[in-house]
Amino acid sequence: MFSQLGSQEDENKAILSPVPGIGSKASNYSSTSGSKSFCSCVPYEGIAGASFVTCPTCQGSGEIPQELEKQLVALIPYGDQRLKPRHTKLSVFLAVLLCLLTSSLIVFFLFPRSVVVQPAGLNSSIVTFDEADIHLNITNILNISNSNYYPITVTQLTIEVLHLSLVVGQVSDHLLLHVHPLASEQMFYAVSNRIWDENTYKICTWLKTKVHHVLLHIQGTLTCSYLSHSEQLVFQSYEYVDCRGNMSVPHLLISHPP
Repeated sequence: MFSQLGSQEDENKAILSPVPGIGSKASNYSSTSGSKSFCSCVPYEGIAGASFVTCPTCQGSGEIPQELEKQLVALIPYGDQRLKPRHTKLSVFLAVLLCLLTSSLIVFFLFPRSVVVQPAGLNSSIVTFDEADIHLNITNILNISNSNYYPITVTQLTIEVLHLSLVVGQVSDHLLLHVHPLASEQMFYAVSNRIWDENTYKICTWLKTKVHHVLLHIQGTLTCSYLSHSEQLVFQSYEYVDCRGNMSVPHLLISHPP
């Protein structure tokens, strides 16, 4: 029994004894800065001629020093799959297709379309007389149709009323009317007119005359803004107004398809 134990100890010593000449196979590993060097890697030849090398960075512990984290360089083999991204052409094609689709939608929805302003006629009128003049206060209606896919804002309205090529009334209002996308809005505006024509005064005040109408030429400019852009829309209309008595004619909103 003692002889067997002695033989086992001799075998263990033979296995664990250092291999001569390993110093020539040792290699030093350095950081990228070259200021520090790590332990030498000593290859160890074991059973069946296999060699094992201790990790030069973590020294077999599985961790690296925190102060050397930004100095170490990881080497990846050229044939590694991480260096060969898959489906590259498909990814590029889908990205280009998505960009084209997004651009087309933006152009379609943000492309400026027409804003239609249409006079809807006279809503009411009030007539008064003095010694030589006719004071005619009228209220008219405008239909505003927005054909865009975004809202617009009406900011200003300028009206000029003419009778026999003479300006008899003017008005300029600053507004803040919002018109929703693909919608129509109705707007009222009032103008005070003063007619001093002698013949018109006789027509309106003479009781024997059955028809007491005056023709008014209305010219206007509507200013609207959208997408940081302002646009002026010009409109005009002709209205026959009864200058003998007051009148009120309601008008319904006329919708216009975009």
